[in-house]
Amino acid sequence: MRVLITGGAGFIGSHLMRYLRAQGDEPVALDNLSSGRREHLEPDMELIEMDVRDERLAGVIATGQYDAIVHLAGQTLVSYSLEEPAIDADSNIIGMVRVLEAARQSGVKRVVFSSTAAAYGDVPERDLPIKEAHKLAPMSFYGLSKVTAERYLELYHECFGLDYVVLRFANVYGERQGDGGEGGVISIFARSVAEEKEITIFGDGEQTRDFIYAGDIAAGVAAALKTTQANVVYNLSTQTQTSLRELVDVLSEVAGRRIIPKYGPERPGDIYKSALSNARARRGLCWKPLVSLEEGLRRTYGYFVEKADKS
Repeated sequence: MRVLITGGAGFIGSHLMRYLRAQGDEPVALDNLSSGRREHLEPDMELIEMDVRDERLAGVIATGQYDAIVHLAGQTLVSYSLEEPAIDADSNIIGMVRVLEAARQSGVKRVVFSSTAAAYGDVPERDLPIKEAHKLAPMSFYGLSKVTAERYLELYHECFGLDYVVLRFANVYGERQGDGGEGGVISIFARSVAEEKEITIFGDGEQTRDFIYAGDIAAGVAAALKTTQANVVYNLSTQTQTSLRELVDVLSEVAGRRIIPKYGPERPGDIYKSALSNARARRGLCWKPLVSLEEGLRRTYGYFVEKADKS
């Protein structure tokens, strides 16, 4: 299968490029390199340097004769979306429309889209883990832009017959995260600890996240490319809550020293507790997460230690 991966030189994209190649597929990255990096890819991997909003996109996709597109490119920061909602919308909504138009015109059979747990908003703890049918109530413009992009996918399928799979990611972490400002809490903590700097928890530390390793996400995306159960939304998650205090404890074990965090005020737009159900993905994608938090943290921390040693 020949697959175009927008954002393919980014954090998740670089994991997916490797995973698809190992499966015998032909992945091609398309990235404007605003946060992605050429060095994230293996030297012989194909990279098209372009923004998804570029008017030349349709021609590039038509020439490439792709079977499917995985759309990972976009603005990923909740805080930035609250500061610059117009830029967030331009990147995440207009970018999606450009990709869909290019796919429709080029005969692409399927678009797989990276959505987010932020689509659900701050859900009562009694409703955890969150199922896909739960009411969508984003608390940030980032979450809203992702929900809007999902709606475009649904309507393109209804109007033009373009197949899609929406994947709502839990909190993804792993090697190469955060090199271009796209870091989540694990990459921020792991980098700081590797560089022997302090870490700060914003809030009381009891807020929870569903942390999932990027390699497991890559496997889920690969399954979404080939499943017969398309035109569906799936959560990709571990279905497990981990508090930030617990995260620091595991990171301490991995780093081999006790880490004592500082505490700061809660940040606007942050969800307090989150965990996603993965039962539908287990059924429809024949997928499940395989990498434990401890093992994933070991790989991630090791990556940042290596970077710190080279700097």
